[in-house]
Amino acid sequence: MIDLLLKNYIIVNPTTEKTFTGDIAVDNGIITDIGENLGYSAREILQGQGRLAVFPGLVDMHVHFRDPGLTYKEDIETGSEAAKAGGFTAVLCMPNTKPPVDSPETVSYIINKGKKTGIKVLTSACITKGMSGEELCDYDALKQAGACALTDDGRPVKNAELMRQALELSNKNGMTVISHCEDLDIINGGIINKGEVSEKLGVKGMDRASEDYVTAREIALAMSCGAHIHIAHVSTKGSIDIIRAAKRDGVKVTCETAPHYFIYTDDKLLSRDADYRMNPPLRTEEDRKAVEQAVIDGTIDCIITDHAPHSADEKSDFLKAPNGVVGLETSLAATLTKLYHTGKVSLQKIAELMSVNPRKILGLPVVNIEKGDIADLTVADLDREWTVVPSKLHSKSKNTVFKGETFIGKPVATISNGKIVYNILNEEN
Repeated sequence: MIDLLLKNYIIVNPTTEKTFTGDIAVDNGIITDIGENLGYSAREILQGQGRLAVFPGLVDMHVHFRDPGLTYKEDIETGSEAAKAGGFTAVLCMPNTKPPVDSPETVSYIINKGKKTGIKVLTSACITKGMSGEELCDYDALKQAGACALTDDGRPVKNAELMRQALELSNKNGMTVISHCEDLDIINGGIINKGEVSEKLGVKGMDRASEDYVTAREIALAMSCGAHIHIAHVSTKGSIDIIRAAKRDGVKVTCETAPHYFIYTDDKLLSRDADYRMNPPLRTEEDRKAVEQAVIDGTIDCIITDHAPHSADEKSDFLKAPNGVVGLETSLAATLTKLYHTGKVSLQKIAELMSVNPRKILGLPVVNIEKGDIADLTVADLDREWTVVPSKLHSKSKNTVFKGETFIGKPVATISNGKIVYNILNEEN
């Protein structure tokens, strides 16, 4: 008798470019067989009814779990529950905690706490000590403790020479360098995209030149030392054009975006609701279209959430609220609704964007749906219609940009290392 049998599923396997209907047998955390009408006896059976899809386990390489130090917003346990509900079997935490993740002790704290969640909680570490932009961290010590990427996310590294040195060192230590592309002098206190909406609201705007300029700088620095640079949360047409040209020229650059950037525009801010404020901000329709096209044509390598929880009190004041929105529980649903059901991308493309590419970028083993592979699997009901109700989210914080949005497609089961860690297959919503 095996541990688990998935019967009659649409199996999405992007590495072999095959999508077919069949069964998956799992035992001792490993996929032991794949085929039609497998006759195994199993301790647990999940029925796919020929209409549910199973993807390689999703990976979100950009989340903020606020642990340590800011756990009133989120912690590793609650963040992981949100991740499971979103179909994620692995996440990468950003280091802007209190204290920042700039020591082996803090790296170990996050990884050890993450081991109890049932999914893989990975962490990045700071590029500079205290995220101060003044002195590089001890990357060898951070890597030995378990960190797999370097970033001062939440703040840019202002000193270009320090950033160049970090990139140069990444060639030796193999850690992915992730850049938060923003020039704080250009931003100068802006809180939403600079343009017609900011003018209508009479609030200070964030000029797109901030993102475009630092994106170009990071690519130039990466070129200078032959290093790989990963650009976080791309939101502007300008940045996309710069990245596309750099890729064409052979620069080792990858990038990511979040669903809200290819779905919404800054018109949402006319409501003066801080739940639509994040950094980078929602941009114009021209930017939204450019981001969507870049996802479709492969310029953008992966879809992330930038899951950034804040308390209701913090988000209550439009002008003073911190930037950020939660997104783990809506990411796959939003992508299925806006890109798959509209015929713009395939299921295989979604698996590439949300499972395969994040693993490749971080230097992690790629998870396939093949015999002998680890059973990290995400099950989705492609046609389930549901409405986002913030109070039903698993995150401590409810600051979702998608509140009240109706999606078609929903994660209904998450399997990590062969164990079912989330399952609502038999629930209506």
